[in-house]
This record gives sequence, C-alpha cells and structure tokens, in this order.
Amino acid sequence: MSPSSPPPLSWAVFICISFLALMISPSAALTCSSQTFTHNQVYSNCLDLPYLSSYLHFSYNSSNTTLSIAFIATPSKSGGWIAWAINPKATGMAGSQSLVGYKNSTTGTVQVHTYDISSYSSIVAKDLSFEVWDKTAESRRDGSLAIFAKIKVPADLAASGKINQVWQVGPSVGTDARLDKHAFAVSNLQSKGTLDLKSGQSSTSSGGDDRLKKKNIHGILNAVSWGILFPLGAIIARYIRTFESADPAWFYLHAFCQVSAYAIGVAGWGTGLKLGSESSGITYSTHRNIGIALFVLATVQVFLQLLNLSCPINILGHS
Repeated sequence: MSPSSPPPLSWAVFICISFLALMISPSAALTCSSQTFTHNQVYSNCLDLPYLSSYLHFSYNSSNTTLSIAFIATPSKSGGWIAWAINPKATGMAGSQSLVGYKNSTTGTVQVHTYDISSYSSIVAKDLSFEVWDKTAESRRDGSLAIFAKIKVPADLAASGKINQVWQVGPSVGTDARLDKHAFAVSNLQSKGTLDLKSGQSSTSSGGDDRLKKKNIHGILNAVSWGILFPLGAIIARYIRTFESADPAWFYLHAFCQVSAYAIGVAGWGTGLKLGSESSGITYSTHRNIGIALFVLATVQVFLQLLNLSCPINILGHS
C-alpha cells in the first residue's frame, strides 16, 4: 500500500457512512397549500402525505357522511398510475377499496376507475363496497395526476370519525385495465395511515415505522460487522503481527474483532430473516444471496477454528 493511499479502515468507515446517508430521504419540495386545480375546487383540509410525494385535499360533511377528496401524485413512470384507497377493515393494501387514475394510452385523457383489491393476487376493476360519485381526473403541468371523487363513508367508519387510507403509484397499465406491479421500496410499503375526518389530521402506520426501524438496525449491524470489524481483524492479523513487540496482543485484538464481528453478523442475519418473514411475496434475490454466502463462509470458518482444523482458504485473514 502506498503512503498516499487511505488506510483500509477509512474506506470501511466511508462505506458505512455512505450506506447510512442513502437511508435519508429528501423531503418533498412542494406543499399542498400551494396547489390549485383547473376547476378551482376548494377543500377544508390538505395534507402533505409522508411518502411518494403525494398530497390529499379533502372536506368532510358529517351531516350526510360525505367525503370529498382530491388526491395528487406522480406515477413512477410516464404512462403509469396513481391510486388512493380506503381500507374498511385493515391498514394495508389487501382489502382496500381504491380509486385509480391513469392516462388512456389511446385518447391521452386521464381516467378514474374503481378497484376492489380483495387480496394481493386479486386486483379487480369493479364497483366498491360503498357509494362513489363525481369521479374525475386531470393531468397537471408538473407531470402529476389528480383524482377527484365524492365518497359515502360507511356508517361504522363515520361513527369512529377515522378511516384507514392507502395510496400508491405504479409504472404502467396493461391490457384490460390491468395495473402493473408497483415498486417495493420503503416509501411504497409505508404509504398508508389513519385519516381523522374530524380533525383533518393524518398519522402514518406505526407498523411501517417499526419496519423501517428494523431495516435500519439490520443495515447498521451488517455494516459494522462485515464492513468494519471483519476487515479490521484481518488487517491486524496481516500487518500488526509482523511486529515482535505486538505479540501476543495482536492475536487477542484479532480474535476480539473477529468474534465480535461474527456475533454482530449473527444479529444482523437474524433481523434479516425476521424482515423476510414479514414480507411475503417480496424477495431481494441478490441481497439475500450475498448475505447467505457471507454468513455460511463465516460460520464454516468459525467451526473450523473451534475444531482446530486447517482451512486452505482463509477468508477472515487468520493464517
């Protein structure tokens, strides 16, 4: 290594910091209070929804339980779709009653259709379980779409004054008005919450916040294990032990780094398994395969050392 090259630990720290920086999402530049509509519709409340750069304008008439909404979002790709839904029974997408807007590929006009999403595998264009009327949509100058509708809030939801809302954006619309699958990024998976019709406030799902916390813990544990401690232990075994004055301190430092890295890596592996079990139908194949390979190789090395066997290929830097 040349004198001008940064030490390996600096690179590990840099990678870890870069990894954490990628977790921070920029906030939306616009706010709902600055938005206007072609037909000058006015609503009592507006919200900057926390994910997918989406906005909700709404008014609620408690005397006849009518909810008037305008939902604004930008499809993930040109020609894609946006959706806003009420889930009468749960907090996620399955079971939601959805309003979906997209541009007709033939006429170029923006259309609104209703979808009964009874399950993740059944997304059907059909009438909803409650009354919806005055459905319209428009295309906006910034490339976003707006959905307008009036909804008869079901009696049980009207009594509580709160509804579970879900919103989403997707890349394209297939034949027979089939919605192509949306992305499964953090923002897509957390675009849900509770809307208080009386106060005009919205809260995001605590389950989504818990999931984000688990993902951050998973990432930090593995960054510290594989990105810092394992390389540091290998560097100590490779370079520090060449100094006679460092014997046997180098070995104890090496062992401490490797054992700590493996223990932290096991914790990171465990959180990854937990996240995977909570994400049925969502698979990050490359990420998973790399994680499996690292964990298996590290585990084999640990067992070989415990059995005092020799390994031809020393993956942890201990010869």
